Amino acid sequence: MRQKTNSMRLLESRKISYRAHEFSPDIHSAEGVAEVLGVSVNQVYKTLVVTRTDGRPLLVMVPGDKALDLKLLAKAAGEKRLRMATHKEAEALTGLQVGGISALCLLTKAFEVYADQALLDLPKVYVSAGQRGINLSLLPGDLLRVTRAHAVPITQ
Repeated sequence: MRQKTNSMRLLESRKISYRAHEFSPDIHSAEGVAEVLGVSVNQVYKTLVVTRTDGRPLLVMVPGDKALDLKLLAKAAGEKRLRMATHKEAEALTGLQVGGISALCLLTKAFEVYADQALLDLPKVYVSAGQRGINLSLLPGDLLRVTRAHAVPITQ
């Protein structure tokens, strides 16, 4: 590993076991990451930015082989309507590049975090370390605990 990211330092400070995985930052899909790491794409979780009608954002972690269902998320979040943030909006709201957005890097921000409950059935989950080209694998329960994410059914 070239350098530690803030998400790695955070996990270490909380004594949470993880493993870092480097790959080309030119890979921009969960399918590509899964292929390079030799894992199932349903274990690679992408972090999406969704906005409420008042503009307040949510972070949403979903498996790489699934699409977010905004209606299910709205119901879980107690909202009438939600929309996906554009790439530009997501980067402005998080300060991170699309492809490197990670709930682990945004704990000090006031993001409400949701994760598709399918991760509860996985032995490990792979998420961005906060920059393109580095993912971290860790136990799903540890990810939920540290990010304070709500595990709910939000994909179909």
